[in-house]
Amino acid sequence: MKKETIGSETVENRMEKEILNGQQPHWEKVFSNSCSRFGDKPSYPARKAAAIFEKEGKKKILELGGGQGRDTCFFASKGFSVHSLDYTESGPKAIKEKAEEAGFEKDVTTLRHDVRDPLPFEAGTFDACYSHMLYCMALTTAELEFLCKEIKRVLKPSGVNVYTARHTGDAHYGTGTHRGEDMYEIAGGFIVHFFSREKVESLAKEYGSFELERFEEGELPRKLYMVTMRK
Repeated sequence: MKKETIGSETVENRMEKEILNGQQPHWEKVFSNSCSRFGDKPSYPARKAAAIFEKEGKKKILELGGGQGRDTCFFASKGFSVHSLDYTESGPKAIKEKAEEAGFEKDVTTLRHDVRDPLPFEAGTFDACYSHMLYCMALTTAELEFLCKEIKRVLKPSGVNVYTARHTGDAHYGTGTHRGEDMYEIAGGFIVHFFSREKVESLAKEYGSFELERFEEGELPRKLYMVTMRK
């Protein structure tokens, strides 16, 4: 593809950016066609994160990329106060409805938000942050670095940031259409940003420490990192 320079950007880069931005309506369609795409049971990382939060006395949790709320409602059932953000319109609505049906409406707050923008909270608002497979969506490394800084800003001292991401040992890595960096558009039209250990270490450089665990999920199975970063 011919690269025509426009300012500091190339036409090719602009086209790729448009494709990455196109993931929002794609997820909107996916969620509208299924009320529980990933099931209703809490994920393994949510159960593991809840145990960490309970042990360390973390009560106020920020969840990013809440999806349809399977982990959100689990956190609320464990007594946490959860602010759940998602960049689709259908996600927060579904979470709110599930929380109300389960009697957790006082413990769950939902908001539509794009994590490429500054988080809409004051510094030091939350005890912990949790996100399951948000980091490995169509976000560039620069956007991920910005997000990590924003999360650190809204965490209280000694706050914890737990996230998961598919890694380069996953069977889908390198398949489908390359969309820049380590991002590939795989079957179903989903763009996945696959993580190397070096990327995990780079994103953790502004935090005090981090821990990394490998786990598998789903039928493929997907191979993921679970990363726990401490402010």
